[in-house]
Amino acid sequence: DVQLQASGGGLVQSGGSLRLSCTTSGFTFDNYAVGWFRRVPGKQSEGVGCISSKNDNTYYPDLVKGRFIISRVNSENTVYLQMNNLKPGDTANYYCATVITCTVPVEYEYWGKGTLVTVSS
Repeated sequence: DVQLQASGGGLVQSGGSLRLSCTTSGFTFDNYAVGWFRRVPGKQSEGVGCISSKNDNTYYPDLVKGRFIISRVNSENTVYLQMNNLKPGDTANYYCATVITCTVPVEYEYWGKGTLVTVSS
């Protein structure tokens, strides 16, 4: 079974930082790009970044560019999302997912439970 689990969310003040982790199993991790997206009830999901499988190229939408950093450790089958200078608008459930390619529009294949990030003003 393909499994991805996001963790590391919590409550943080505006301007603070959090690092999310995405632990995976059930597939050949090195062969897959991984993306992060977030959801707020009543709103469309938003992609917040993606990291390729081969050369660790990263891609970010303008809304998080310069604040969020994605990295991966293939030996741990894990992807990280470092979030800096958080804003109340970043409050959401965050998910990690396998993707076909990081080229927009990103198509998410498999994802698991998300982790809640709450940013207070």
